[in-house]
Amino acid sequence: MKLALLGYGKMGKAIEKIALERGHSIAYILDKEIENGNLSDSEVAINFSVPSAAVSNIKSALDLKIPVVCGTTGWLDQFQSIKAYTHKKESAFLYASNFSIGVNLFFKINAQVAQLMTPHKETYQAKIKEIHHIHKLDAPSGTAITMAEALIKENIYNQWELNGTNSKHLAIESVREGEVPGTHSITYTSKIDSIQLIHEAFNRDGFALGALIASEWIKGKKGIYSMQDVLNIP
Repeated sequence: MKLALLGYGKMGKAIEKIALERGHSIAYILDKEIENGNLSDSEVAINFSVPSAAVSNIKSALDLKIPVVCGTTGWLDQFQSIKAYTHKKESAFLYASNFSIGVNLFFKINAQVAQLMTPHKETYQAKIKEIHHIHKLDAPSGTAITMAEALIKENIYNQWELNGTNSKHLAIESVREGEVPGTHSITYTSKIDSIQLIHEAFNRDGFALGALIASEWIKGKKGIYSMQDVLNIP
């Protein structure tokens, strides 16, 4: 499969390495100071650009009816317009806040625990914490927001708050340190005990592999998808 890499930072390079190992080729690379190849030669585009470039990158591929797999966070205020644009161009778009297979299983576990905790929401106070490398531009992470949305869906909270202190809001703590690939946890605390779920990524390979699996899956499709579709997670 011929791939376009829209964004060629550490994630883009990790995706390139695993793509070549899986027998794919790179037809196009676009970054702030790099443009190699032709986007029109690509069969699927993978976007891990900076948030400010995400929408234009996505649209440039969709204009050519090239399916897009996007892992960039921090632009989701325009997500609905991209969904409409995808349908208009009769192409395909897949967004995930995290492409790691383990994290997507973690999302499912988190949602199931939220259902179990709903009758006890007056007893347990929940808090989400995410730790990432110092180069990450957005906070909180898209993964942390996805986790928070599961609790909001169950009416445990009606909104989340970054580094907040309002007990009526779900607090998300964001830490930026070193070269941490990504650690996410949610803790439910009562006066007598606590329950914690945690996912820790050891490197970027899991994210890169997941993005490639999604790219292999979406080729030839039309519509809007998620990693739950790719992994067949109900």
